[in-house]
Amino acid sequence: MTETHISSAKFEDLRRIRAEAPATVTELFRDRKRRDLLGDDGKLFIVAADHPARGALAVGDNPTAMANRYELLERMAIALSRPGVDGVLGTPDIIDDLAALGLLDDKIVVGSMNRGGLRGASFEMDDRYTGYDVTSMVERGIDFAKTLVRINLADAGTSPTLEATANAVNEAAAAQLPIMLEPFMSNWVNGKVVNDLSADAVIQSIGIAAGLGNDSSYTWMKLPVVDEMERVMEATTMPTLLLGGDPGGDPDATYASWQNALALPGVRGLTVGRTLLYPHDGDVAQAVDTAAAMVHNL
Repeated sequence: MTETHISSAKFEDLRRIRAEAPATVTELFRDRKRRDLLGDDGKLFIVAADHPARGALAVGDNPTAMANRYELLERMAIALSRPGVDGVLGTPDIIDDLAALGLLDDKIVVGSMNRGGLRGASFEMDDRYTGYDVTSMVERGIDFAKTLVRINLADAGTSPTLEATANAVNEAAAAQLPIMLEPFMSNWVNGKVVNDLSADAVIQSIGIAAGLGNDSSYTWMKLPVVDEMERVMEATTMPTLLLGGDPGGDPDATYASWQNALALPGVRGLTVGRTLLYPHDGDVAQAVDTAAAMVHNL
């Protein structure tokens, strides 16, 4: 990664704002230039960076790839500068950094809500809502809400997570705030939570998640690209963004699977993080441009 978008002076200013003038972050966020949720083509391409808040810093075989916040912000700045990138998904710390750096004009901002189910924790399935809430997102002018809905039929922690998610759906609908649900059927395997990526499991998770709350009119889905994706998309009428998942394997095969899934009815775009921010060859701009071209036919 050789491209640079944030100077050392900008980072120094960010540190100064956080220490000496924290109200500036709110002001910069409030005064940013806004845009409509969907452009003329009705598609969305969102870059995700909410992984560290769950203690998930690994990319591929590097366990601390996302640990350096300055490097992550630099990669985010490169991604947000590329044509066709509509916005960013993050927790408050990431979004506030990007706002203070002046990188959110004309971008859709998606607030990540539940990050309490820390990776590897005994309580991982009890995925508390420890990030944004609907009230704060509406007050700050955030455009979209996002939740993770892992459903483990063998773990009682799933129950409070489902209840909290239903409440979030209710609050978002009342506020007319779009909210995307990222559902999985999950299991404990050798002490780790493993998501079932079979088509039948994804379809089952959609059925459960789609029924949460008392008003589904503002609910979107955020779904993995799996085999038999045609069957998966037949399981919902809700607008859907595809997620990138953990990077690995053949990038060309990954891109091909995205391209095929993007052509399906109901699919509105991509929400991808590590696969594009930490590509195998280190070229963030090229990886982002490849995905943007698929979403927006650039």
